[in-house]
Amino acid sequence: MRSTLILFNGRCPICAAEIAHYRARASRTDAPLTFVDLHEAELGQWSLTKDQAKRRLHARLPNGDMVSGLAAFEAIWRNLPGFRWVARLVSLPLLRPIAAVAYDRIAAPLLYRLHQRRERLGKAVPRT
Repeated sequence: MRSTLILFNGRCPICAAEIAHYRARASRTDAPLTFVDLHEAELGQWSLTKDQAKRRLHARLPNGDMVSGLAAFEAIWRNLPGFRWVARLVSLPLLRPIAAVAYDRIAAPLLYRLHQRRERLGKAVPRT
């Protein structure tokens, strides 16, 4: 089984903590997920600039399709035992638009602005 690649911002402390949780779970359960810090990635292979990559979570599915935002989280959750119910929940017709707005309009822009501020102040999270 081919792995789903997850592109994340390892210098964002919130993103890094969440991905560390998913990575540990994936490792314990042999989930087909590979996590790639955008600061160590060849972004041309993702067809993204560094700024685009920093703005939200991205995933490359085993079939080669790239998804971003809520769909990237769903790709993680679908592959992790104990999180599959979350993927099913956010894919429900009534919840999907609410979850998408919450991520795309609130969470992702807020995290991006906080990241920009940290970078301006020189407080980027060290790579782990």
